[in-house]
Amino acid sequence: MELDDVLNRHAMFRVAKLGGARACLAYHDLSDTILSNIDLSHADCTGASFMRANLSGCQLGYTILFGADLRFANLRGASLVRADMRGACLRGASLIGADMTGIDMREGILASSDTSGNLVAIHEGVDLSVGGADLSGSNLTEAHLAGAVAAGTNFSDAIMHNCKIVRANLAGANFRGADLEGADLSLSEVRGADMRDAVLVNTSMNLTNMSEANMLGALTNQLAGRSIKELSKPLPDLMRLHTSWVGSNGRDGQQLDISGYDLRQGVVFSHACLTMMKATGAILYGVNFVDAQLQASDLRNTDLRHANFQTADLRGADFKGARLNNANLQGARLEPIALATARLLPSDFSGVSMRYANLSAANLQSANFRGADLAGANLLGADVTSADFTGANLDGARLEPKQHLLMRR
Repeated sequence: MELDDVLNRHAMFRVAKLGGARACLAYHDLSDTILSNIDLSHADCTGASFMRANLSGCQLGYTILFGADLRFANLRGASLVRADMRGACLRGASLIGADMTGIDMREGILASSDTSGNLVAIHEGVDLSVGGADLSGSNLTEAHLAGAVAAGTNFSDAIMHNCKIVRANLAGANFRGADLEGADLSLSEVRGADMRDAVLVNTSMNLTNMSEANMLGALTNQLAGRSIKELSKPLPDLMRLHTSWVGSNGRDGQQLDISGYDLRQGVVFSHACLTMMKATGAILYGVNFVDAQLQASDLRNTDLRHANFQTADLRGADFKGARLNNANLQGARLEPIALATARLLPSDFSGVSMRYANLSAANLQSANFRGADLAGANLLGADVTSADFTGANLDGARLEPKQHLLMRR
């Protein structure tokens, strides 16, 4: 049966249409095939060869890719939720921004017999000089990589919450900026890995070889700033005083200043009045700021990775030098705020790291993003009118054609 017929019948199968049939591509050679944006969810691709194939944007959820050959395949932005990829070969493959939630990539053995009846590993002859896969910015939440050979693999900025990577070979892998909260790296070989700025909160590393690993800036269970216990008053009391300070134009109450504090554990600022709050150099990783009022706040050099600013009011806020990788700013207000002097104060994101941040539907009018790192960020539907992106890194950022035009002006 022709490939087009198989794909058409699979599409019918996916919508329970009469005449549909689940795609069975087991052991087929689909090298160099263009299959971008195709829905192959639940298909059987056991042992299939997808070498150099274009699978970008594909739906591969629950697909059986056991022992598949995916060397140099393009899987950018693909959905591989709970796919079975045990024993699959991904050397040189690009999975940038892929959703690999719950994927099974545990070690697997798949062999076939040659003409003499001898068992031969299906990936025998793999060029070991080829670099590892590129999984930067991918979502590997609750993925199973036990026993995986991932030496030299790029996991930078990946979300790896509760990922199981026991007994794996991760020597020389790049985990820079990756979020490994709750992950298990026990008994793994992580020698010489790049762990700079990685999140290793509640990460299990029993008998893990971390020799020569670069841990500069890594966030662990150890406090990276002053403790919440060192605040002059309980935080709820300080927030009430700050609300009074804002409401009285500084005549009553007290301005909230949490600069240098590590407040990532259990702190919730959703719906809070934090206008003109000071938080320079604070650790606010993963904090909930949904619908919060943060106009003209001072958040310079603050760690706000994975923080949730959905629909928050950030007009005129100063984020210079802050880290907002994987932060959610969907629908947030970042346009200028009018001061009492009739002067407009723009939001400042100059030099900010916002890799893979969600800025969809946000109001970015006149915001300053000079020199910001927005690689892989989602700006779909955002208003970028008059925003300054001079020198910004927009590699892999999701943009609409009209946004490209506005950014060039």
